[in-house]
Amino acid sequence: MDRATPVKIGKYEVVKELGRGATSTVYLATDAFGNREVAIKVIDPDALKDPHAGKFYRKQLTTEAALAGKLTHPHIVPIYDAVLEEDTGYIVMEYVGGGTLEKFAAMDNLLRINRVVEIGFKCCKALEFAERHGIIHRDIKPGNILVTPTGDIKISDFGSALVPKTDSTQVTGIGSPGYMSPEQVQEQRLTHQSDIYSLGVVIYQLLTGRLPFQASNQASMIYQIVNIGPPRPRDLRAELPEELEKIVLTAMQKRPEARYANWADFAADLASIGNIDDTQRKISDTEKFSTLKALSFFRDFSDVVLWEVTCISAWSRHGPGAVLLQEGSPGISFFILGSGEVRVTKEGRPLTTLKAGDPFGEMAYLGRPATLRTATVTAVTDVTVIKIDAPALDAATDNCQLAFNQAFLRILVERLSSASSRISQLLS
Repeated sequence: MDRATPVKIGKYEVVKELGRGATSTVYLATDAFGNREVAIKVIDPDALKDPHAGKFYRKQLTTEAALAGKLTHPHIVPIYDAVLEEDTGYIVMEYVGGGTLEKFAAMDNLLRINRVVEIGFKCCKALEFAERHGIIHRDIKPGNILVTPTGDIKISDFGSALVPKTDSTQVTGIGSPGYMSPEQVQEQRLTHQSDIYSLGVVIYQLLTGRLPFQASNQASMIYQIVNIGPPRPRDLRAELPEELEKIVLTAMQKRPEARYANWADFAADLASIGNIDDTQRKISDTEKFSTLKALSFFRDFSDVVLWEVTCISAWSRHGPGAVLLQEGSPGISFFILGSGEVRVTKEGRPLTTLKAGDPFGEMAYLGRPATLRTATVTAVTDVTVIKIDAPALDAATDNCQLAFNQAFLRILVERLSSASSRISQLLS
């Protein structure tokens, strides 16, 4: 029987239906109190009443309700609200309007290799964040990775997850067979390495346009997952780098102990791939995050704040001799040197040399209202420059602004201490 589109769901005004499955419907709605669009997944009341399946759907709703407001990460879809009553249940989450990765899992619509590597890297960092909260997703697949209108990604559907203090047992029958690890299809106890295997399968499919195992029935699929090695990705797409093939196959090892021990190692190997195709001058989000993570300026920034920095900053590369700041010019931006070396001069006289991790031009942010630049900064070597506009930082989260202010304060103290030592030496 068709289910009519409701006008309201709880306090939320329904705009339209987004999609419908056998047991649930997803609606686009508005949250007047939060002044935002939301997606609401409503479980069919008949499914909740089912004497057998109803327990499973209630378990999923309870799991997602337990996560409301907890998994705050740039690459995880946040859950705003959850309602579970006798004859109704729904989850309210962020509306992400770009569909899922499923459309890029076919041979005739594959993404660039660099893009797949970046997606894999971001998923690693998001799932590492979830694991730090004791959470194993258990249903990683392209359909649960959403694409934002700007092309970014967010992992969704934590209804199958193992959550601390909510799971006394590991419920079986959860997951999508083609993406499940050998231990999951055998209904063994799971760790984060099961999610590592599933993400390896997702990357394999995004790179090749097919699942590693093809089967006409579930029993055959399970047998292959447990006993058969997958075709090598480079046999299906010859231009794939050997290093990337090795990464994917390591993540998909049959035995958990043969896979990556942790998400950080998986992410680091993906980050080491670098630019592969024709976007050599473009700096990927993966490279940005890895660069920030390694710079001393950002040593006290959390991963979540570092992702925010990648969003509010502009990155560029310059060769030796390029003038990055001109004395006497106006400006409302400050910079952090991502790599290389620059020379700072005033009226033609050398002042200092800066290296990777050093900020410059920061008075545009600290000394507002903005004044004219007091020195010239010139590239000595090939450099990567991270530019942040003061208004962009003003609009960032409080945690992001606090992290920058603390970093600038630390550097100011270090510079004053160094200057004091030099003065003492001169006087002595």
